[in-house]
Amino acid sequence: MTDQRPTSAGEDLPGKPTSASRTTLSHIMTAGDTNLYGTVHGGVIMKLADDAAGAVAGRHSGGPAVTATMDEMAFLSPVRVGDLVHVHAQCNWTGRTSMEIGVRVMAERWNESTPATQVGSAYLVFAAVDADGKPRAVPSVIPETDRDKRRFQEAQIRRTHRLARRRAILELRERRPKE
Repeated sequence: MTDQRPTSAGEDLPGKPTSASRTTLSHIMTAGDTNLYGTVHGGVIMKLADDAAGAVAGRHSGGPAVTATMDEMAFLSPVRVGDLVHVHAQCNWTGRTSMEIGVRVMAERWNESTPATQVGSAYLVFAAVDADGKPRAVPSVIPETDRDKRRFQEAQIRRTHRLARRRAILELRERRPKE
């Protein structure tokens, strides 16, 4: 999450277009996915988002990647038993060893021909790791469309905010007396 794209070392990895790792995960919601209110548990949706984002991160980086952070998970409307949920994910931005993956969660009734509606979205940051669990370099992402370029720019803003928040918290902790 704190990495910068190197200027020379590690730049031998060819970049990959956004479409190279974009994926969709679909799952039908059952009674085992519900919460006490009878709708699908938010944690189930978060796991699907993490699974789809993990697939994109692994595809983009060409190997293992682990979730570093999930932020801005927004639940827009409830998901019900019998909904067919589609989780669309793509790599929005890359650093030296990390990637921001954007996720859009859509739902439709399994037995109706009505269009799917957006029920959630999230941004996850993944770190690519080697066999020893150490960070490894990732290819840069190459935005292809105007939408991809916008997502790339927005991801840079989110990254700046994540790093500023982290710095502010660490500075505050350093100034506090030891507990």
